[in-house]
Formats: sequence, structure tokens, C-alpha cells
Amino acid sequence: MPHHPGHHRGVPKRSRPTTGDAAVDERLAALLADLGVTKHRDLLFDILVSSTLLALDPPDRLDLKIVGAALQEMRAAFGMFAPYAEVPKATIFGSARTREDDPLYTHTRDLAKGLADHGWMVVTGAGPGIMAAGMEGAGVERSIGVLIRLPFEAGANELIAGDDKLVEMKYFFTRKLMLIKESAAFIAMPGGFGTLDETFELFTLVQTGKAQLAPIVLLDTPGGGYWQGLEAWIERQVEAAGLIAAPDRSLYRITDSVEEAIDEIETFYRNYHSMRYVGDRLVIRLQAPPSDAELDQLSTEFADIIDGPIVATDPLPPEVAGHDNVELPRVACRFDRHGFGRLRALVDELNRLGTAPAPGAKPPTIGHLARVDERLDESAE
Repeated sequence: MPHHPGHHRGVPKRSRPTTGDAAVDERLAALLADLGVTKHRDLLFDILVSSTLLALDPPDRLDLKIVGAALQEMRAAFGMFAPYAEVPKATIFGSARTREDDPLYTHTRDLAKGLADHGWMVVTGAGPGIMAAGMEGAGVERSIGVLIRLPFEAGANELIAGDDKLVEMKYFFTRKLMLIKESAAFIAMPGGFGTLDETFELFTLVQTGKAQLAPIVLLDTPGGGYWQGLEAWIERQVEAAGLIAAPDRSLYRITDSVEEAIDEIETFYRNYHSMRYVGDRLVIRLQAPPSDAELDQLSTEFADIIDGPIVATDPLPPEVAGHDNVELPRVACRFDRHGFGRLRALVDELNRLGTAPAPGAKPPTIGHLARVDERLDESAE
């Protein structure tokens, strides 16, 4: 079987952390046992080891404040999102400066309402402007807020202030993690540096495989040119200089239509459900099994990013052990872990197969679809 350049046969396994003192390691393990911890004890042990080593470094006080606040913020956010784990969520990025009389505000409100009507919860930064428009459209019951504390802003908008679906963050990096980690779709409205930062970080995560593929829509007002202008710059300056590949631009869609934005999101999950790596194989879970002829065609069409054929498979042992969507049909291939723009094109083709559910059909499973998730790096464990 040919080996494509850049193909990874596996990621070296990382060694399990240790304090370097067996007696201390035993005391940390005993602490978890005394607390009655049974689930994910290995990962919690790793966290205790890191904390112990941090105490012995010796640490700078500012470094400790950053670590402590980040852990507290992530713990609070994990707890806030947990009750809604099986509800599909879409994050809307946009400017706090957008006024209520701006057509963009109305456009965002209509988008959020449409998403809520289709069963999605809407996640925003919980501030004014586009964030308030999103929550107004979705309604408080289907809104989640991840607020950044800034000295020049009053806090959460009145729609979500005091709600149990609001969490506040000190750091932008923890906030961006939570705006992305739990969502299965993303819509960016025209905005300033913050919106562009969030949008480009999302591009980077998906382009490098650090986050699962997900629909990313850049939504403008009808006739607006904000995102078209950005794409022209990306094409003429970034792509032309060889700094990205042409297929990378297929990782997002630009439109000025709310209906097209929602259709892009729903169509992405028409047949595709999720993916994970098991060893050197990429497993793609689907709503309906493809035919052998369809898999042969896809194997030929995407031979540039896969080593060998795309094949139907039963759930692999790690999936069975983790009860990981074992009820779904799946296919597997050896993906080069480089051409994620082309991988997005493969997902689009899977959604267009004749064996896929009919357009507009509600997928039987939708839950936790696309997350920043350790299962994308299963072979590194």
C-alpha cells in the first residue's frame, strides 16, 4: 500500500505524568481513592501531579494566579454546560458595538430565532450588540452566555444577567475555549478585532484538526461586503503566497441569507455525525450506511488525502469500550491528517450520497456532534 507524503502512521504515546517520587504519587492516588473518585481517575491524577510539580518549581505568584483562575473558570463553565450536553448548540460571534437600529442586529435576531426553531441552543458572549440580538432571537430558554469581564463594559446584557446559563470569564483564552468547545456550528457576523480573533482561531483549530469539522458560516447583511472583502484578501494575499491551500477556503461558507446559513448548518449534519481517530484510522460516523459503489467512488475521488480505500466498518474496540455512538453506521480510512479542507469536501460528498437521508430530514441523532475533543487525538494517549 503506498505511503503518501506527510502521512502519519501513528502519534508517539506520551508518558504518564509522575512527581518523580513514588511515595508522593501513592499519596495522590490515595487522596482520589479517599474521595471516592472512580471515573476518569487517571486524568484527575495527572492534574494533581501537575499541581504538585507546580508547587515545587517554585512558582511565580502571577503564574499561579493565571493557573488558578483558569481552572476555576473552566470548572464553572463545564458545570454550566453539562445539563445541555445533548442539545445541539450554535455559537454566534459578533460585535458588542452593533446598535439595535442596525440591519445587522435584526439579521442576527432572525438567525437566532431560526436556529432555535430548528432545535438549536444559541451560545454568545453575553454582552450587548450582536450578542444581545442572538439571545433576543433565540429566547432566554435557548440561550447560553459566556461573558468576558472588561473594565469598560457593564457586564452581561439584561436578557441573560442572573440566569443559570451564564458564566463569566477573566481570560479571553478560557472564554474562547468555551465558546467553541461545546458547539456544533458557528456563525460569525461582521465585527471588530474580537470577532476576527474568534473567527480566525476557529479557522485554525479546524484547519489543523485540533477541533472536529463543523459548519462555519460568515453571515453578512443582504448585499453587504464585509466577508466578501475578507475572502478576497485571503485569496489574493494569503492563498496566493502559499500560506494556505486552496481547499482551506472550503472550511467556511459566506452568505448574506439567514435561510442559507441555517441550511448550511442543517445540511452538514444530514448524513455526517462525527469522527474520531482510532490508532492510524479515521472513523467517520454517519446517519445511513453508504453502498459499496459509493465508497469506491469516494476512495478514488479523495485518494489525494487517504492511504487506501474508504471502507465500512463495525464500531472499533475503543468505540465499543467508550459506548461512543456504537449504534451508528461508520466508515474508516487512513487520512493524512493534513488536508482538512479536502476532508471537509469528503464530508460534503457523504451528505450528498444517494443513500443519505432525504434533504431536510431531521437526523435521528444530533447530540454532542462537534467538539474540541481528546478523541481526535486518541492515538496520542
